[in-house]
Amino acid sequence: MDAVLRGELIIIKDQKAVALHEKSHYGKFNLDELQLSPMEALYLHEKGKIKIRDKTPNGKILSVDEMWEMVQNKGMLYKYIVFRDLRNRGYVVKTGFKYGSEFRLYERGKSPGDGHSDFVVKVVTEDENISVFNFSSYVRVAHGVKKKLLMAVVDDEQDITYYNVEWTRP
Repeated sequence: MDAVLRGELIIIKDQKAVALHEKSHYGKFNLDELQLSPMEALYLHEKGKIKIRDKTPNGKILSVDEMWEMVQNKGMLYKYIVFRDLRNRGYVVKTGFKYGSEFRLYERGKSPGDGHSDFVVKVVTEDENISVFNFSSYVRVAHGVKKKLLMAVVDDEQDITYYNVEWTRP
């Protein structure tokens, strides 16, 4: 399936894209086109589900390496590593921007149309300093919207350790 890089989004104008959205919950539809984030597009490109073309007249197909470079240049490397890991584990991963996190996560078998997400995911690196104030705000926001906070800590070898953080009343 062909996709075209258009600004910050990757666009698919193919009827087969309906299945990507409805069955696997990738992207969002706007009129007759499926709009994917760079992370979703890179993941599907790595899996061989789509080919991404640039906007040149010939529509040159971008390599996986070129897409990786784009994700890195946008400062999304560690977020993508977590996104890919969660997708590989069978979770539906959507943006968590509204909740002050990188992602919201739906348990296996659930989807955005079937109910609410169970987790918000915050991605940090192992050498990143987080103030107590910021950490507290992550926990409070997650608790306030009735979600669990999953901290995804990515180390230098790109291994991920997940911590489930819950608010408790003393």
